[in-house]
Amino acid sequence: MNIVFLGTPEIAKVCLEKLYEKGHNILAVVTNPDKPTGRGNRLAESPVKTFAKSKGLKVLQYQSISKEGVKDLKALKPEALVLVAFGQILSEEILSIALPINLHGSLLPALRGPSPIQTAILEGLCQTGVSVMKMEKGVDTGDVLLQKSIDILPEDNSSTLFDKMADLGAEALVEALEILENGTAVWKSQDHQKATFTKMLTKENAKLNFDDTAQNIVNKVRAYNPNPVAYFELDDQKFKVFEAKVVKMDNQGFECGQIALAGAKTG
Repeated sequence: MNIVFLGTPEIAKVCLEKLYEKGHNILAVVTNPDKPTGRGNRLAESPVKTFAKSKGLKVLQYQSISKEGVKDLKALKPEALVLVAFGQILSEEILSIALPINLHGSLLPALRGPSPIQTAILEGLCQTGVSVMKMEKGVDTGDVLLQKSIDILPEDNSSTLFDKMADLGAEALVEALEILENGTAVWKSQDHQKATFTKMLTKENAKLNFDDTAQNIVNKVRAYNPNPVAYFELDDQKFKVFEAKVVKMDNQGFECGQIALAGAKTG
């Protein structure tokens, strides 16, 4: 199938790689511009760009797809636009160029918005999944072609779940494009009354509140690992928390947030 792929981070790269392996004709890859990183502010390519270049694929980069970018995409005459974590809102003109399909990291209509994978952990869910949907003007409101589910294990954090979801999402996209090529697609509208929503996670959101339940604190630590990392403040110092678990202890009069036991990890 003749496609233009739009995406930026690692999860998008995994999907692009799978579509390439399956022999789809990738006319071009659209990704965000290189970003300065590290102390030297050296420009770093997105994972999608690095992979695309290694395979000799055409790479287009836009801070925001302009009128010139729209002309570029129209000239390619794709059959489908495939979006995975692209990070830009597309205009209706762009969406009309070809069939726009998007991989979303939840079982829609649950967890619409920018942080479905992290929020699934934050809310203590035991299962989530991916949805291949048709893009439209609304945010994650389009008809769904197929969904695949996955269990969230107690030891999962956002890093491990992202890795699993990338593989699952790649499988879903491959299957979706096969269905489209075969002409057997059945699109199902979402039940908008059952929709739930996520928000952009920030460093401020990552601060732990020890008045919360132990399980909610653990979920927050898991959800914010590896970025932006949960933390608490003590004696004007900031302490990052990468792992946590619920431990049952006899109530000895400790207050919320008080250190009950401390020790150094060796080995």
